[in-house]
Amino acid sequence: MSEPDHIIVKPIPNLAREGYGAAFPFFYIEPKKYEKVLRKYFPEEKGPITNIDPIGNSPVIVGKESLKKIAPTWMNVSLAMKKDPETDKAFGWVLEMYAYAVSSALHRVPNILHKDFMIQPPWDKEIGRTYIIHYTYGCDYTMKGELTYGKIGEWRFDKRSYDNVPPPKNLSLPPPGVPESVVTLVKMVNEATANIPNWYS
Repeated sequence: MSEPDHIIVKPIPNLAREGYGAAFPFFYIEPKKYEKVLRKYFPEEKGPITNIDPIGNSPVIVGKESLKKIAPTWMNVSLAMKKDPETDKAFGWVLEMYAYAVSSALHRVPNILHKDFMIQPPWDKEIGRTYIIHYTYGCDYTMKGELTYGKIGEWRFDKRSYDNVPPPKNLSLPPPGVPESVVTLVKMVNEATANIPNWYS
């Protein structure tokens, strides 16, 4: 499972193993911190709260049979969480991610956690061994290549700039000194727009 703001840097092998999914660990998915809330959906008889992996539903590689079991539960847990004011307030925009992690644990489908599955510029600076660039954060820099996070930079790439229109072809490349991850991201967006027929320009 992937998302529209994922750029695949290189072919992704099947990182899952028999009975195990493969997923990226998110630092902000913290089951232990929210144990009280999560016990509404993952009761104590199901096991320790640490059985809930710090993942979302993407990026995830999971076997079809496992996903067939997880998916209906994931939908129902998502709806139940959204209808509960305490849970909705606690999780906000990551609610569905928690719902997937809980559903995976309920069906005893643990995940092999791969930190190099995905990088998130501008915080992750190098491509390294990653498979996916997730362009979730805005990338703002001075023309000297200095990060100005939280402040619109002289050079920027932020998907939120394109909420209403597609990005144009031939986005300007970042200035010298900007990390490899950001440069690669923009080059790959440009490669895509150059090769998609009738792309907005």
